Amino acid sequence: MTTDQSSPGKVFAQASVSLDGYIAGPGNSGFDRLFAWCTAGDVETPSADPERLTYRTSEATARYLRDLMDHTGALVVGRKQFDMTNGWGGAHPQGDVPVFVVTHNPPEWTNTVTPFTFVTDGVESAVRQAIKVADGKDVGIGPGSIVGQALSVGLLDELRIDLVPTVLGGGVRMLDGVGAAPIDLSGPETITGVGVTHLIYRRPTS
Repeated sequence: MTTDQSSPGKVFAQASVSLDGYIAGPGNSGFDRLFAWCTAGDVETPSADPERLTYRTSEATARYLRDLMDHTGALVVGRKQFDMTNGWGGAHPQGDVPVFVVTHNPPEWTNTVTPFTFVTDGVESAVRQAIKVADGKDVGIGPGSIVGQALSVGLLDELRIDLVPTVLGGGVRMLDGVGAAPIDLSGPETITGVGVTHLIYRRPTS
């Protein structure tokens, strides 16, 4: 993507996805299956708050996670995810990385560890703001319908799918909200872990 910033990082989306394409099952179920890979191995990768979240995975997955953590400078999420987690209790697993929340109605919120910014003029504005503060690092989006919206308007450079060997039968799809199709991506680059296959698709640069 093209921005006014010199040497910007990429804009990516990442999510655990079932074989039938869901990031949540019916009634927001299935998370125990979707995220079982996060503790399926013996290599530890701590989050910004290790007591709350430390991944235990294969070495290949640990490298994949470290790359994400080390290179992410800002996040864009939807209001539903923010509400479901209660703003991660004021401390996102990424720590003090700025988080931009796309919403029509900003909540009353006092920032704590994580600086939250509530964006009322859409995904594109949120991504642009995130790029500015990411200081050349990558910007992560989603999961949820904002991923499809960003892909539709050409703001998504990379799609990372953590494919889990389970079938949920319904729920919330990974790419709801895509308004412009077909969209072709290159890849995938494949990383095989324990209980998960990481698939990295990239948007062609030309």
